[in-house]
Amino acid sequence: MKAHCTLAQNSNKRLIGILLGVATLLLLPFVAMQFSHEVKWTLSDFMVAGILLLSAGLTLELILRKVKTRTARVIACIVLFLSLVLIWAELAVGIFGTPFGGY
Repeated sequence: MKAHCTLAQNSNKRLIGILLGVATLLLLPFVAMQFSHEVKWTLSDFMVAGILLLSAGLTLELILRKVKTRTARVIACIVLFLSLVLIWAELAVGIFGTPFGGY
């Protein structure tokens, strides 16, 4: 019983860390907008970035909970990170030329 409680507490701490991390990352462009006219995010930009970051964070949590071997965890985390970067870049500047690109 004690081991189960410890596991649940660690998972809750990770989830809180993910939520705080997403909030902190979203504060960066918000603060930059206060000091520079070059950063121009709209509400929809913040919403899309929040959804993207939160889904990546929760997927990371799922990987850490379900994937047992270290090698598989590392590979899954690399794939997740590369996916996040490619989607972010496509949404920002349209590197693949899809209709979702920034131009």
